[in-house]
Amino acid sequence: MAGRTIIIDDIVNRTAYGVIGGLEMLAPFEVEEERRLYPVILQGRAAAAALDDGAMIDPAQRRRLLRQRHAGQEAESLLLRATLGLVRTRVVERGYRFGNEELESAGVEGLVNALRRFDPDQGNRFSTYANYWIMKLVNQAIQQQAGLTDTEMRLILKLQRLERVDVSKRLTRRDVAKSLAISQARAQEVMQLSRELNARRFETTDLSNASHVKLRSDPEDAPAWVIGALREVCGDDFDAFWQVTFRTTSIEELAKAHGITRQGMAKRMERCRRAVKASPRAEQLQHWFDQQ
Repeated sequence: MAGRTIIIDDIVNRTAYGVIGGLEMLAPFEVEEERRLYPVILQGRAAAAALDDGAMIDPAQRRRLLRQRHAGQEAESLLLRATLGLVRTRVVERGYRFGNEELESAGVEGLVNALRRFDPDQGNRFSTYANYWIMKLVNQAIQQQAGLTDTEMRLILKLQRLERVDVSKRLTRRDVAKSLAISQARAQEVMQLSRELNARRFETTDLSNASHVKLRSDPEDAPAWVIGALREVCGDDFDAFWQVTFRTTSIEELAKAHGITRQGMAKRMERCRRAVKASPRAEQLQHWFDQQ
């Protein structure tokens, strides 16, 4: 027990340098620091399994198992918080302007999933293993909010990997079709979808990202033509679109109020954004937003 205390206490006194998903980030562990936690985690999991087994345990042994389980949970918490920085790194690398908080939340969910499945005995570092799950959940969040099908998202990711092979090369429709084993017409569609996603990366503020602009939260304060144009393209979703755009209500709250899933509401909002951008008054609306 004393050894466990030394290991945990030696690492726990690290300075937090940010927050993601309500969790404080710690500086990443060195390889040896991380490996010192593995035995504690494995012992804690074994203790938890023994406690859940339901077998008769004498009081002294039960207290020992409870201490081991607690130590293991504490070690897992430290490992998770020290890997949170990887979530932000991967979100920034993706860079899509759906609102980093939403993508970071997806990344944290992936990190938690990775921690539950991680087996230290396999010999991999946790960050290496977690990277797959972080990117999986972040990409799913992008896909859901953009209203893409599984096939579209899979092809877009393949195209982006292909583009990273030689960033100086400009891929043609024929190159993409051959590499992805699809028709040239389909390749053109995938290239266009990829460009639309890339256009969301760290651009100037527009209708898709109003988080840094002081905007009117009451529709009655906006010009009649703005409200009319938005109502025309958004229809019954106007009120929800307005609230999400001006950050007066979260997507989660709107989804609950409408009795649908968060993903369903996010897709409806993305359809509104697309409709606004495709409307005849898109440039005028953009100009109005830019002036706020």
